[in-house]
Amino acid sequence: MALSGLEIYKLLPQTNCKDCNYPTCLAFAMKLAAKQAALKDCPHVSEEAKIKLEAASAPPIALVTIQGGEGEVQVGNETVLFRHEKTFFHRPGLFWRLRDNDDIDELKRKAAEADAYTVDYVGIDLHLDGFAVEAASSDPAAFSAAVSAISSVSKKPLILLAPTADLAKAGLEATNGARPLLYAADQDNWETMADVAKQAGTPLAVRADTLEALADLTQKLKQAGVEELVLDPEVSGYLDSLERLTTLRRLALKKTFRPLGYPIITFPGTNGEIDETLLAAEHIAKYGGLIVLEEFNPASLYALLVLRQNIYTNPQKPIQVQPGVYEINSPDKDSPLMVTTNFSITYFSVANEIEGSGRPGWLLVTDSEGMSVLTAWAAGKFDAERVAKDAKAFNVEEKVSHHKVIIPGHVAVISGELEEEMPGWEIMVGPREAVDITSYLKAMWPN
Repeated sequence: MALSGLEIYKLLPQTNCKDCNYPTCLAFAMKLAAKQAALKDCPHVSEEAKIKLEAASAPPIALVTIQGGEGEVQVGNETVLFRHEKTFFHRPGLFWRLRDNDDIDELKRKAAEADAYTVDYVGIDLHLDGFAVEAASSDPAAFSAAVSAISSVSKKPLILLAPTADLAKAGLEATNGARPLLYAADQDNWETMADVAKQAGTPLAVRADTLEALADLTQKLKQAGVEELVLDPEVSGYLDSLERLTTLRRLALKKTFRPLGYPIITFPGTNGEIDETLLAAEHIAKYGGLIVLEEFNPASLYALLVLRQNIYTNPQKPIQVQPGVYEINSPDKDSPLMVTTNFSITYFSVANEIEGSGRPGWLLVTDSEGMSVLTAWAAGKFDAERVAKDAKAFNVEEKVSHHKVIIPGHVAVISGELEEEMPGWEIMVGPREAVDITSYLKAMWPN
């Protein structure tokens, strides 16, 4: 039976030494109870307490870390089936498969192009997470050269698709000290692949076509000393993906079935009859941890990255921008002053419309705890008092020579109260929708 945070705390040393990287033993105990920390992070727990806490403290889905020359991808440590129950913690990594039988210069060109790909989404940089390099040639020298070539143009994390220990070793030697994921151990090669992964200190993927076979392999590999594992249940279609990946998640979370409590890797492009982007989207939602794409298509990748960002945003903490006064199109003291909330989508919608109008302006972004205009107003987070307080805090009087402020049309109801909170200011009611800002400014602010 799972223990509560207080029950776990009673079994800890209670020294608040911070060696676990948490401020107190109680904080660490709460994380253990929530399955968001590992007992091994406390170096001072007694053997007796360790035995009692082992089952209760281990996360239901193990955390696996893949590291490149710069940056890392972490997957696992999830604690819920559905995001609205709490939140999802680690976004699935999106990787592009490259093969070592390509020309080296072509490999470098492809990797460099994909490595440079980045798009801005409401102030967040979205990009590909890494590369999966396949030993398609079955030649250790060719595989090593391919891994080395890709590593020379990108520092992103790698997955080494190597079916034998010799190929895996050749790939590892070319990673320049990075920590890739080795793929994959199966019923035939698990012992030799376990030796390679253990010596290199890298995580290892496990491949089998049934859950029973997967569970058998993970137990053998754990006994062999490999702790960080990733599961490949060999799904290739919409229905089998949904059924098998959901079953794996339920077994890990609801049944605490440790042999299958690991992140999942999928290859949505291996079935030529299936739309790769659509299946990858399914895997992002249900419940892929590492997703290897066959095609690098910026348009499709952007859709997947945005979907992932939305699903893996904490529903209790919306995406926010920093409150303050933002300058758009180099405004001066005569430029209009507009107000909005700090919900990212709201801010970027308004800011982009002002920028697109070509007119300079000041945008006062109030602290609405990441809520949109109407939601924040209904929750009491965007009212006359809040607007007046932030206008004073961010010294708007020093930025404009006039005393006019434009509020969103959806909250016209606060204009009277705002006049009382900001005496001497003219409160102008702006448009209800951001797309109407250009025409509003032309009509109401002609200069």
